Amino acid sequence: MDSDIALTDLQGQARVYGESNGDLRRRFRQQSVTQREFTLPPADRGKDAWLFLAGCFMVEALIWGFPFSFGVFQEYYSTHEPFSARPAGIAVIGTSSTGIMYLSCPVLFAAFKRWPHVRQHCTLVGLAINTVAVIAASFATQVSHLILTQGVLYAIGGVMIYCPTILFLDEWFIRRKGLAFGMMWAGTGVSGVVLPFVMSALLTRFGFRTTLRAYAVALMILALPLLYFIRPRLPLAQISLQRRLDLSFLRTSAFWIPESANVAQGLGYFIPSIYLPTYATSQGMTGTEGTLMLALVNMGVVFGAIWVGALTDRMHVSSVTALCSLGAVLAVFVFWGLAVSLPMLCLFSLLYGLTAGGYSATYTGIVQLVKGQDTGADTGMVFGFLAVGRGIGALASGPLSEALLHFQTWKGEAKLGYGTGYGLLIVFTGITAAAGGSSFIARRIGLN
Repeated sequence: MDSDIALTDLQGQARVYGESNGDLRRRFRQQSVTQREFTLPPADRGKDAWLFLAGCFMVEALIWGFPFSFGVFQEYYSTHEPFSARPAGIAVIGTSSTGIMYLSCPVLFAAFKRWPHVRQHCTLVGLAINTVAVIAASFATQVSHLILTQGVLYAIGGVMIYCPTILFLDEWFIRRKGLAFGMMWAGTGVSGVVLPFVMSALLTRFGFRTTLRAYAVALMILALPLLYFIRPRLPLAQISLQRRLDLSFLRTSAFWIPESANVAQGLGYFIPSIYLPTYATSQGMTGTEGTLMLALVNMGVVFGAIWVGALTDRMHVSSVTALCSLGAVLAVFVFWGLAVSLPMLCLFSLLYGLTAGGYSATYTGIVQLVKGQDTGADTGMVFGFLAVGRGIGALASGPLSEALLHFQTWKGEAKLGYGTGYGLLIVFTGITAAAGGSSFIARRIGLN
């Protein structure tokens, strides 16, 4: 009704000023955009913003919780046919899934900048690919089949859902951006608390084929309605004004110093999530106890992502990464390295998830740091290249961890956790956690 009145008014004006029909149509479109701008839902508050964030939380839980619970599948595939006879490459399944999702982000962000109208449709296509990938994995007979389906194909679908969500969240939350991203990423932790127990029970009772098919059905049923809430706040006309791809931020120290720390931290971050259930079994603990440790890591991630995101809104990002790294180093070298008992390993799992698990919530602070040096930097592209750094670590950690474990360094020679055959993995994880805080030192000596 309002648009009809507006159009009638403009037609009257057009007759007075002698405007053509083409001029009239252009003026009507401009006025319509202007009117929509004044009726945008508010950022950082309001029903629409919080419903959007709740949808992001749940979708994050469903999409990322599955690969982040891979430690349960790692233990099952390593001990059951048809994969236990040739187990080489099993660790690559989980790391390829997370790694490719991270590595693909810049490609998707660049595509969405060029064709922003496809962003929301992309989430539906991604969910369909995810579902097909999990079903296809249930027919696997070799580890390579699982790498291609549960790893690579699942990652392709996941990143098609994940990237639009990141761009939309940047529109919905401005002043409380760090907290909002932290709350969204906490969804992975919540899912990681529940899924390991559910998957472990299903794998034990029904095997991997039925378990994967059941998850595919659950994924489609639960995620499809949530995609309704994953939508942009700004009208398409506002985000289509500038489509030129600007990568000049890649030449700034504000990007490369934290990115280097990010890559280093990612090289070791995924190792405990991959190996904790297998480590627990090797020390005579039950499969349920190993699953408990994985769940505790993810429980720590829930709180870690939120508190780190909130700190990033208030402190310099290099100080926040230093706090994350300090806590993770303490957890690895003390609570994992000096322990073989269940209570100490549970403390390690919780503290590691709380500190190292919140590291990626600092990305919003890094984006703001980069924009301080390069005001033309695009949020999506900066975030995408930070995700690439994370993906490099995720992909490399699979084969790298298998190689480190193969040496069985210090087994029977050192004491406690360092003498279990996992000693080299523990030390490597601790060193990479320490390197994650190197941007704090760079800032102190004036490099950034």
